[in-house]
Amino acid sequence: MLPSFWIATDRAIAGIDRLVPAERFTAVGRGIALAGVVLPLFLIGILKFTSIEVEVLKPLISNTPWLSWLYPAFGEPGAAALLGVAEVFTAALLLASPWFPRAGVLGGAFGAVTFAVTSSTMLALPIWEAGSGGFPFLDATGSFLIKDIVMLGVSVVVLGDSLARLRAR
Repeated sequence: MLPSFWIATDRAIAGIDRLVPAERFTAVGRGIALAGVVLPLFLIGILKFTSIEVEVLKPLISNTPWLSWLYPAFGEPGAAALLGVAEVFTAALLLASPWFPRAGVLGGAFGAVTFAVTSSTMLALPIWEAGSGGFPFLDATGSFLIKDIVMLGVSVVVLGDSLARLRAR
């Protein structure tokens, strides 16, 4: 029974590959992944210029030791605006990356740093839902931050792909 399952699976895979080559799936997937980083980065970046987001950021920044210096240095609205500028700028660079590999190197690097920092805040913040028994149940903060791990990965892929394209010139 099992060998016939694998034979049928192999035939189905070969049929799909004849209809749409694997490279096309990869290209479409990369585009979707890039959009999945650029859109939230841009939309959340412009939100940083609103008083609502300044309030939302307070517990995240003030309770993360490696970010708390932002408030004494820039004030609460200034820190939010600084992050917003960085996020919108990074989104623009990532958006340009398919056509301009240098933009991809910068955008990928800025994105990687951004998402490494935001992902690392999960180490300092209470992100487990106590009412559900804690780990592995994420609270609202954890649910918001966990996606940044994927965005970190996409940023690193953009960085590596852009470096390879520059090297190939």
